[in-house]
Parts: sequence; structure tokens; C-alpha cells
Amino acid sequence: MSIVEKRQAFQELHQSGCFVLPNPWDVGTARYLEHAGFKALATTSAGFAFARGQLDGVASLEETLAHAAELVRATKLPVNVDFEDGFGAGVAENVRRCADLGAAGISLEDNAGGQLYAFEEAVARVAAASQALEGTGVVLVARSEGLLIGKADLAETVRRLQAFSAAGADCLYAPGLKTLAEVQAVVEACAPKPVNVLVSAPGFTVAQLASLGVRRISVGGALARTAWGAMMRAIREILEKGTFDEFAGAARMADFQEFLAQDDTALAP
Repeated sequence: MSIVEKRQAFQELHQSGCFVLPNPWDVGTARYLEHAGFKALATTSAGFAFARGQLDGVASLEETLAHAAELVRATKLPVNVDFEDGFGAGVAENVRRCADLGAAGISLEDNAGGQLYAFEEAVARVAAASQALEGTGVVLVARSEGLLIGKADLAETVRRLQAFSAAGADCLYAPGLKTLAEVQAVVEACAPKPVNVLVSAPGFTVAQLASLGVRRISVGGALARTAWGAMMRAIREILEKGTFDEFAGAARMADFQEFLAQDDTALAP
């Protein structure tokens, strides 16, 4: 699909139903998630950071843009970019640069280094991003991070999401929702705009969230952490026991070969 077609497809996914938006952290995981049948992908700042041996949140604007461009090129699917807080004062220019790389969606947080932007500034940043993306077809996702970092309650989170919606956000996102009642409150408060719910641990199901009107479900760094968890268990077993039983759960080489043989992108020189 062309960039325009990817963006149209991504917009349509937000209009009805509920879809899962998984988060790859490199070219291989992006291609496999496409191969598995998902309809869109999203980058993860955490997964990207872990793969580079960095703390989450320390990647620069240029590093983030380069990573986004790599994943956009790696897949035929629409890609939503985890753009953290927009990287400082030049948020409008920065989101436009991200859009120019072919992003179908851009997620913008109100959290900078563990502190929420003041309400008025957070809303102004969303408005600036919305104006910069006008006419591009990019889905602007506004994230209020207060629940995730322990800096706001549900009422303040809802207040921010509603203000972000009025400022031009196309989709609203409050990571850190813990109960179905909280999810329902956010969905109802943000209606008719679509809501993204983060599922990074066992608990919610797709069916439960869909029944509440959630439009999209992302997993953040959970897939990356799951992969790291398997590796850590295998390493501990080798060091502590001298055995290799954890390898029993490893993907088969034949499965990789079959997947890659069907992936015309991977076969390209």
C-alpha cells in the first residue's frame, strides 16, 4: 500500500470494531507480526530501548525517527509511532518530520521525564501537533500518563483526555487503567472519539474491552519483555544448573525459515 492507503486503512480501523495493535521492536518482529495477520503495528519506546541496552525514554529525536523509518520500511502495514512527549519545544516540527517518514499514527504523551506537563501546556502541545498534521491523514493519539506514573487520578486523566480531544486529537489513550470500570469511564468520557487501552499483563481480554467500546488495544513493551523474560530464564538455568531445559520453548529454525521464505521483503537484496 502507498502511504496514503496505509493512512486510510488505519483511519478505518478506528471507526468501528476493536483491533489489537501489537508493538514490534525491530525489523524481524515487525515482519513476523505482519505475517501473523495483524492489520497495523505500533513502535514501542521501551522495546526499542531494551534492544539497544538503554533505559526507556533516553532515545533522542533522531534515534526515534530513524527507528520509526526503519519499521515503516519493513512492513506493508500502517505503523503508529510511539513519539513520547514530542521531544521538547519543537513538537509541531517534530511530529511533521515523523509524518514525513510515512507514519500512519503518532502517539504524543503529556509526560516528560516522569513529570506531567502542566494542563494548559499539555493541551497546547496537542493542539500544535494537530495543526502540524492537518491534511496528512495521520491519526494523532494523545496519551495522558498520570495513572501510569502515579501523578494523577482518574478524574484528572479524563479531564486531560477530553481537553486533548477538543484540541484535535483523533484517538485518546490513558495507560495505567486497572479495572473494566475505569476503562468504561474513559470510553464514555471520550466518546465518540476512539480509545486505546494498554494491556501489558494478564487481566483484560479482547472480548471484554471490545464489549465496552474500546477501539484499539496495544501491548507496549510487553512482547519485548516476554521475549526478554524467556531469555533471562534460560540464562539463569544455564548459570545455576548447567542445564538447557528452557530451550524446549524456543521457536524452531524451520519455522523461521518458512516464515522468511514467504516474506518477499526479507528475500530482497
